[in-house]
Amino acid sequence: MDGVVVLGLPRGGVPVAYEVANALNAPLDVILVRKIGAPFRSELAMGAIGEEGVRIVNDEVVRQLGVSATEFAVVETRERRELARRARLFRGERGRVSLVGQTALIVDDGIATGSTARAACQVARAYGAARVVVATPVASRGTVDRLRGDADEVVVLDSPEAFRAIGEFYDDFSQTSDEDVIRCLGLAT
Repeated sequence: MDGVVVLGLPRGGVPVAYEVANALNAPLDVILVRKIGAPFRSELAMGAIGEEGVRIVNDEVVRQLGVSATEFAVVETRERRELARRARLFRGERGRVSLVGQTALIVDDGIATGSTARAACQVARAYGAARVVVATPVASRGTVDRLRGDADEVVVLDSPEAFRAIGEFYDDFSQTSDEDVIRCLGLAT
């Protein structure tokens, strides 16, 4: 599809994005963001970071957990290193697909808090996307409303009232490996 670039959120969003890119006959790339997990509760997002220096902080979570600026910085530094590693690993020598003037279709396997999806929207805009659309099979209702402030459009197949975790909506929610991401990106080009 002309004017659309499909961007998968590694790792779990990439296989879903691969299918979307094939259906739309559109280019596929990754959009690199990382959750900033709370110390001792890494599944709880205190925020997220992305390429181009994008940084989202969930002040409410940070305040509730009593996380200091130093503790936050330690986690952020670790996640920035992982972000750089993934950029080298997933893109290799090919570089990223240009988003200038394009519609960035950001795809994930599900959205819980929305921190990484919000960061991805900001990264896409920093790279020059004319329009940003977030698409996912499942997301919490509150998150869908918050995402509308960052994306031009949010497409969600299911946003149930009782939402606890993304994995509960999948028969198989096993981890997507780095190799799976590289394979999907290689098959799409």
